[in-house]
Amino acid sequence: MPLTEIEWKAGDRVIHPQKPEWGVGSITAAQGAVQDGRRCQRLTVRFENGGLKTVSTAFAKLSTAAAGAKAAESSTGTWLDEMENNDPRETLITLPESATDPFSSNNARLAATLDLYRFSDDGASLLTWASAQTGLTDPLSRLNRHELEAAFQRFRMVLDRHLGQLVNQCRREGINIDDAAQRATPDARRALQRINRPR
Repeated sequence: MPLTEIEWKAGDRVIHPQKPEWGVGSITAAQGAVQDGRRCQRLTVRFENGGLKTVSTAFAKLSTAAAGAKAAESSTGTWLDEMENNDPRETLITLPESATDPFSSNNARLAATLDLYRFSDDGASLLTWASAQTGLTDPLSRLNRHELEAAFQRFRMVLDRHLGQLVNQCRREGINIDDAAQRATPDARRALQRINRPR
């Protein structure tokens, strides 16, 4: 493993930046592995909200729970102070970096964008989405259900527009989106069908 990567061990507390809704996890087992000729680790992690997961460091760029808390601090106060000052309604409709990062490949952004269609405005899924978007353990402590539902509808409109632009970019570059579409949720496939519908 390169010197810049962490060698994880049982007992380490981590967060998965692409799955913030899982919360903080505790590593229960760590073993060496090789992926595409590069050393990595296969970790078993028990996340406070996501349950027991097996992840590979070749794909999941975990960070320590302490580093995640430090990154959330602002120069004017703690991350809680900053969250109090920010309007969570705006955070709710912002697409995560994994879907918009211009330094990621179009394939990676497409997969991350399609993955966002796993959320719905029904019950627990709405709360899981709001928690993932805002970082709040209990989004209902700041917003009521009606506000969350309204924000989710706006989020879906932003997501649909972004997906349309991304699909057009993929087509211009000759990227076949069929594989990603087959792995997508039914809601994501319906969104792709709406985009591909002749006008």
